[in-house]
Amino acid sequence: MEKRKLGQNGLEVSALGFGCMGLNYGRGSDLSQEEAVQLIGAAFDRGVTFFDTAEVYGPFTNEEFLGEAIAPFRGRVVIATKFGYQFDEQGREAGLNSRPEQIRAAAEGSLRRLKTDVIDLYYQHRVDPNVPIEDVAGTVKDLIREGKVLHFGLSEAGVPTIRRAHAVQPVAALQSEYSLWWREPEAELLPVLEELGIGFVPFSPLGKGFLTGAINAQTQFDPSDRRNGIPRFSSEARAANQSLVTLIGQIAQEKNATPAQIALAWLLAQHPWIVPIPGTTKLHRLDENLGATDVELSSADLKSIQIALSEVVIQGDRYPAHLQRQVNR
Repeated sequence: MEKRKLGQNGLEVSALGFGCMGLNYGRGSDLSQEEAVQLIGAAFDRGVTFFDTAEVYGPFTNEEFLGEAIAPFRGRVVIATKFGYQFDEQGREAGLNSRPEQIRAAAEGSLRRLKTDVIDLYYQHRVDPNVPIEDVAGTVKDLIREGKVLHFGLSEAGVPTIRRAHAVQPVAALQSEYSLWWREPEAELLPVLEELGIGFVPFSPLGKGFLTGAINAQTQFDPSDRRNGIPRFSSEARAANQSLVTLIGQIAQEKNATPAQIALAWLLAQHPWIVPIPGTTKLHRLDENLGATDVELSSADLKSIQIALSEVVIQGDRYPAHLQRQVNR
């Protein structure tokens, strides 16, 4: 698979990564550790070298699954994980915390669970309004000096925060949502990332499954599926947004591809420093996603998509209100 670089310090990864969150967190269809290990191994066998997880996924168990899976080929892959939350005595997520001592404790826990001596890319999961970003970047800079982390990343951070953090410790990558369904990063984020030489890692590149065409207004999610609480996934919003899925399906037919492949190919065509991280629990969907790297969209194709998208009005927020307040800080 084609390789791409994130940041300016030599972090090279496969053009498509693998988002591990949904393996056992947030989607209502948890895999066993054995099943997750097999799927991650299959992704590696197919050329994926970039795997994304976080301590809060589970919490903790997602990192354990990934650590077990990559042990046989650890030196040939890049691990990204995230800090920024605190947990109660029962191990449940209990709010944001990016104080230096918490970052250090989180790093030690992640290293242990991932069965590694270094974290390749360490993201602040969400900006903590109670901790100056300079203190966060400085702590990660110290971890880099100590050899426990190689590269620093931010997730869902706004432009001023990115600039302030980058001035203390170069940011290799920003992770945020970006897809045919959510194009807000184009306005301010992407120009700044290009200016500073920061890579972009879009999560939910398939619109949390909506862009695949497998979800409609009648779809019922598992009670534990986090999409139940997302305004954009109300049945009314899904019905209103169906025109986008229809549009992608038409383009897919013309290109002899699937809607998911068109959505991923479109992202890959935006900039050479963009690395989407679709996730799945199914081997055939993994193969489908990876097939996007073989889909070529010409400049004429991209222009046609742009014109068509300008006529589609997306309805529904991408987060409930209490989570929306945590992004673009």
